[in-house]
Amino acid sequence: MRKAIFAPVNPITIAIDGFSSCGKSTLAKQLAAHLGYTYIDSGAMYRAVALHVMEQGLAPGGVLDRPALLAALDGIRIRFEHDPLSGHSATWLNGRNVEHEIRSMAVSQHVTLVSPVPEVRAKLVRLQQDMGRAKGVVMDGRDIGTVVFPDAEVKLFMTARPEVRALRRYHELKQKGQEVDLAAVQANIAQRDLDDTTRAADPLRKAADAIEIDNSDITAEEQFQRALDAVLGKLAAVGYE
Repeated sequence: MRKAIFAPVNPITIAIDGFSSCGKSTLAKQLAAHLGYTYIDSGAMYRAVALHVMEQGLAPGGVLDRPALLAALDGIRIRFEHDPLSGHSATWLNGRNVEHEIRSMAVSQHVTLVSPVPEVRAKLVRLQQDMGRAKGVVMDGRDIGTVVFPDAEVKLFMTARPEVRALRRYHELKQKGQEVDLAAVQANIAQRDLDDTTRAADPLRKAADAIEIDNSDITAEEQFQRALDAVLGKLAAVGYE
């Protein structure tokens, strides 16, 4: 991995979109660390809302109580803070660190309930835009290059075969000590793909000017290099070298 060669001047915005379990966050963190940029995990924000819904009993029987969620929305506070133990940013919900809790399979299942809600998306998009207003950020999600930062200088779109993504997610959860079933993970991936691409509010789609990276059969290092080459090419083209 090459060392960063840019001073923190004339920063740009890097938007990374793509399907669930495509390694978007891993790539975003790598690029942010390499360039000295700020990493923002937009997906963690939706997970935090989903966790709030679970904890407050706003989805009895797996059915979202939408009026109750909308009534509670203004009181949901989400921020990111550096975690000295992990060395990474941690997600905070209403004053507490929930970084570990939001990564559970149960939260993943509830994300599909809250992410299509237009009011939720509008609130989180505003927060994301505020976080990235000064540029020098790498943000990953489902609608970053199309809705949150349509003018981002670099847009990447990540994809991989569903079975590859499901297996990655399964191993990730197992490594964290969670008891999960591969078939359940596959079903969750399929449901999230359907929800992400068909929802009325800001569906997942590739921006016209995004660079697509299919990482089904490449290593993390190869993926990083392709993404970094795209970023370096843009920085050179716009005169930031």
